[in-house]
Amino acid sequence: MAMPVQTLRPPETGTAQAAGAVAGGAPSYRAALTLLASLFFMWGFITVINNTLLPHLRSVFELSYTQTTLIESVWFIAYFFASIPSAKLIERVGYQRAMVFGLSLMAVGALLMVPAARLPSYGVTLFALFVIASGITLLQVAANPYVAVVGPPETASSRLNLVQAFNSAGATLAPLFGGYLILGRSTSGTAAAGSTAVLTQAERLADAQSVVLPYLIVAAVLVVLAVVIARVPLPAMGAATQRSAKADRKGLSLWSHRNLVFGIPAIFIYLIAEIGVANLFINFVSQPDIGNLTHEQASHYLFILWGGMMVGRLIGSVVMRTIPAERVLAGASIGACAVMLIATYTTGHVAMWALISVGLFHSIMFPTIFTLGIKGLGPLTEEGSGLLIMAIAGGALVIVQGWLADTYGLQTSFLLTAACELYVLFYAVWGSKVTDPLPDQAVKG
Repeated sequence: MAMPVQTLRPPETGTAQAAGAVAGGAPSYRAALTLLASLFFMWGFITVINNTLLPHLRSVFELSYTQTTLIESVWFIAYFFASIPSAKLIERVGYQRAMVFGLSLMAVGALLMVPAARLPSYGVTLFALFVIASGITLLQVAANPYVAVVGPPETASSRLNLVQAFNSAGATLAPLFGGYLILGRSTSGTAAAGSTAVLTQAERLADAQSVVLPYLIVAAVLVVLAVVIARVPLPAMGAATQRSAKADRKGLSLWSHRNLVFGIPAIFIYLIAEIGVANLFINFVSQPDIGNLTHEQASHYLFILWGGMMVGRLIGSVVMRTIPAERVLAGASIGACAVMLIATYTTGHVAMWALISVGLFHSIMFPTIFTLGIKGLGPLTEEGSGLLIMAIAGGALVIVQGWLADTYGLQTSFLLTAACELYVLFYAVWGSKVTDPLPDQAVKG
């Protein structure tokens, strides 16, 4: 399936000024990337709030692990359903207006969490999170390929890892925010480790409403960011980043490129691993035989896991300037598989810190797989990018790990994560090899 992704149209405002800025060289792109870094930060922050929200909702609605992970599955299903409409919207209204629309949609979803909490309603919560995720999908469809093509193709992995570090910065701060304003203000979040006490109806209602203030704050920040994006002119990226005409792509096939064909499932499978670890982290380390912590205390360790991802991406952006990206990816996948096996088969702080350390190994996986996947696609780059973004829907299959946790035990369910790391290793060693390369369409500053 060829996906009509028009992600990088010139903006509607400030075009002449932007064009002049581009003529001046790389600094104009650095300014644009700085602004885009704020988007990466916000969607990382909002996505990881879910990691503190899920154990909270599990207590409020008395959910099984399967029902709890269904919440995150709905979040990632949005990537599948919203990717093509997002691409069509970007093609119709342009890059800058689409970003503003995406931020506004996220703000609406955040505001929907208020009635979801006051009812409280599991169904309305699912819908609100789907709306937020749809807005993030719109930003993802545009921003990732944008960063990949701004500069030399050989440093695309390094560049995307650097900007993704801001995504990890948001993810790192989110557990502290959610731990303090959600878990720290709820009965279930501050209950003693290993407690099996059932909440009363009044306690569940009070706990549900603890999410109102955090999401009002998030909505306000998103609105402010949308106004800023709407008013600041972005550089016109030029014809090299435009989707090629149909005639230019005649006879070209996405499916002749091994790195894309195996890269799509690599993104899909990697997301199962990343989201499974993050979503079940608090429940795992809270167990008496692991960390013996309250949910609020466990959220502080989740901060360390996401901090490891931020540090890993910063290191990766430097290392990949001298070491091939596929080699770094292979090493990271081996390390991730090893620590997941340790987390599965040990107990106490050894298991807890093994799970925390996987963030360091996961850090470079998404941006590196993405840039390896679009390498050599030439005029097919944008269509390939769209398919890779759709593959983020793999996070929806975290519900499989929820079922494994209910059926065989939470700790045993992490064997699924270890298996996912093995596919990433396969991709790094063989699947990422470029076949039938076409001229790269990059804008060099």
